[in-house]
Amino acid sequence: MINSYAGLDDAGVAIAAARAGADVLRTRYGQRLSRIEKGAGDFATAADVEAEQAILGVLRAARPGDAVLGEEGGQQGAADAARQWLVDPLCGTLNYAVGNMLVAVNVALRDRAAAVADPFSGEVFCTDGETAWVRQDGVDARLTPTPATQLVDVNLDPPFPSAPGFRAVDLLAHPGFVERFRPRVVSTTLALAWVAAGKRAAYVTDGGDLTGSVHFAAGIALCRAAGCVVTGIDGAPTGPAGRGLVVAGDAETHGLLMSMIRGRG
Repeated sequence: MINSYAGLDDAGVAIAAARAGADVLRTRYGQRLSRIEKGAGDFATAADVEAEQAILGVLRAARPGDAVLGEEGGQQGAADAARQWLVDPLCGTLNYAVGNMLVAVNVALRDRAAAVADPFSGEVFCTDGETAWVRQDGVDARLTPTPATQLVDVNLDPPFPSAPGFRAVDLLAHPGFVERFRPRVVSTTLALAWVAAGKRAAYVTDGGDLTGSVHFAAGIALCRAAGCVVTGIDGAPTGPAGRGLVVAGDAETHGLLMSMIRGRG
């Protein structure tokens, strides 16, 4: 059998893998799905597991020597491997489980290529690590961030590791935020992809180092390649000592958000 993935570059592999996962989610959407409880209110569904298996099938065929960290299957291969794929087969599981289509499929080769697929719009947001584009119906368009929408997604999901120094809800109540921006809560990596695409002005979330997270790595890679301003909630570069994310379409928007977060706006 001919391996149809063998000749793809890393971005092509990420796109093919994300699409494979998205195909499963479209097929399974609206069906009665069994749940796999993870504790603390978190769970996966059969669709999460099946989508991850489809993604892994592409990665194993295309890059059999690479390590993989999957949201559902865990670590496969050395955790410190030079090439490691980070996979979140269904970002927005709760949305999906209740019939909300705001979900994404995330596939990222750490510090390199990445893809975020929207199973229902057909868009695949992609990067080769240097440039970023969106592919839809076989057509590629360069991602161009802009703060024009003034829409800012703020992640309100617990836990809140930076409290009391930072609480997302406090940002939403900040007079300057209400005056300048309009809050949105998407609860999926699409929020980051939309900043890269100019559909959102910014995105803010609490957390630790998110650069190696299966939930965030692909979106961060997209935003960096598109030219967004990407830092932690403390304004410091993202990385091992990082805290959350503030991703903005331009420096002015990022600066305004940082001033509000620091309580000076």
